[in-house]
Parts: sequence; structure tokens; C-alpha cells
Amino acid sequence: MLSLKQEGKTVDEAISLALEKLNMDKDEVDIRVIKEGNKGILGIIGGKKALIEVKAKADPIKEGRDFLKKVFEKMSIRVSVEIIARETNNEQVLYNINSRDLGIIIGHRGETLDALQYLTSLVVNKKTIGYFRVLIDAEGYREKRRKTIERLARKLARKALSTGRKVMLEPMPPHERRIIHITLKEDERVYTYSEGKEPYRRVMIVKQEDKDENIDRNEKNEDN
Repeated sequence: MLSLKQEGKTVDEAISLALEKLNMDKDEVDIRVIKEGNKGILGIIGGKKALIEVKAKADPIKEGRDFLKKVFEKMSIRVSVEIIARETNNEQVLYNINSRDLGIIIGHRGETLDALQYLTSLVVNKKTIGYFRVLIDAEGYREKRRKTIERLARKLARKALSTGRKVMLEPMPPHERRIIHITLKEDERVYTYSEGKEPYRRVMIVKQEDKDENIDRNEKNEDN
């Protein structure tokens, strides 16, 4: 989150509560008073709370973009990093990377891109209020990969139905496993769950009527 609204009996109390929540000092934030608040009649009747908005002085979105540029400079890779406005708001930012070296930037099945996203999230969230979601794409790779995984999910679901056997996918990161689960969620003929521990956790697809005998009850599906 890039800003926080806080109520209090007075402006000073609201500021104090906000700074306590954020674990920040007053000189690290900008404060806007939305409502002054008042005690009302005899301090009891008709009183209104004060309302303020607090924003971190640093620009975490810009710092995230600068971090990515520095990483690629050290790798001697020429890129442009743009902030996609339609996907960026008070809770998340989407960076899109353009380059002639997309293969290096994306890595095997997006592993390098995922690593960059994780590191950039650490940088950005040092200067944000609560958790701020950071997304990184490379010339539409994420959408292409999503469609590929959806096609794979449907293909392997058909295999599970035709053979009557459990189908095991290759290990995938959490967000890709989630795509499998979501894609097949509405198909009442099959059931999906995950087995194993990271980074070797993988999705299983079974016929709906066979799910009880296939699923290890000690396994917990944490992807949905």
C-alpha cells in the first residue's frame, strides 16, 4: 500500500496511531488532514473523529524501477523498464521490461523473471505501508505463459479421464500451479491437488470419483 488513512479522537492521536502501525517516524511520511474532528457538546454528544492520510515520502515504485535498471546495467543488458499505469494502483505495480535479450531476462520457464520479481518486491516493500504487490512482465510473456499452462491443464485433464490414471505434472512455482487449479476448477469430472515441498511441489490431476483413494490425506493443498 502507498498510503494509509487513520482515524483518531484528535489529529495528533490519529498521527500517533498511524506511525505506530507503520513503525515509521514523522519525518519519514507526509501527512494530510482530511477531517479535523471535534469533541461535540460537552465532549460527549455529536463528536466526530479526526481523519488523516499518511504517505511514505519515498517513491517505492520509482525505486523499484531504478533497482531493475541497475541490475541490468551490471549484467550489461540494455533494457527499458516501463510502469504499466492501468495495472498500477495503491496496492500493486506492474513493470514491463523491453529488450533484445528477453531469453536471458525470462530464463527457463520464467525462473529468472520470477527471481527479479522477488528481489524487486523486497526493495519496494522496504518503503511501502504494509504489503505491496510487485509484478514484472517481459513483453507479454506472463500472458503467453498463462495461456500455455491453461492449454496444458486441459490436455492433461483429458488424459486423466481417458486413462483413468492420476496425471502428475512437473514441479511448478506457486502462481503457475494456481493457474492449473483455477483452469480445472469448473470441470466436475476431474480434481486437482498438489504434493511435495518447494521447489519440487507439483500438481496432480485425477478423476473426480477416484480422488479419495489417490490423495494422501497428510498432504495439504496450499495453492488454492
